[in-house]
Amino acid sequence: MTTIFNGMSNSLDEIISRLKKGEVGIFPCDTIYGICSIVQPEQKERIMEIKKRALNKSFISLVNFDYLKKSDLTVPEVLYSVWPAPLTAILADSTGVTYAVRVPKDNNLAPILKELGAIYSTSVNISSQKALQVFEDIYEEFNGIVDFIVKEEVDVNAKASTILDCTKHPFVVLRQGAFDVSSIL
Repeated sequence: MTTIFNGMSNSLDEIISRLKKGEVGIFPCDTIYGICSIVQPEQKERIMEIKKRALNKSFISLVNFDYLKKSDLTVPEVLYSVWPAPLTAILADSTGVTYAVRVPKDNNLAPILKELGAIYSTSVNISSQKALQVFEDIYEEFNGIVDFIVKEEVDVNAKASTILDCTKHPFVVLRQGAFDVSSIL
């Protein structure tokens, strides 16, 4: 049975504890609801199964600045001037492997990221279907499938993050979303 939490701020300690244990949950992720877990191969596979998603697809990792500083990722300086924001950047590490990362603005995510460093986040849907943004729809589709869902008021018309490929020069917009990149292109 899926546990329901009423609000993020009331439940942060329990959410962090459950994510540390490897649980998969659904909660607001700065822009829209996300299916989230710690960044570990087993949890990635579980989310792939939940979404019925191809194994060669990847997820966005929500991170904080401390995580970025410790990482091997090449982060263009301009990103530090706009993050935290609903902007996901495709970045490469020193071996050329690419990752999608975002520093979210949501204050409820800060303690989670401080404790865990990074979490996977992906839209709440079965692959190729429309992302769900209304709690009742999310509950109906994912109750009994994920470990927990946070019931929180969100803007049902919110856009997903903008995705910017920063491995290309000039940068390439892969998905126009909630962030206007015109100021950094």
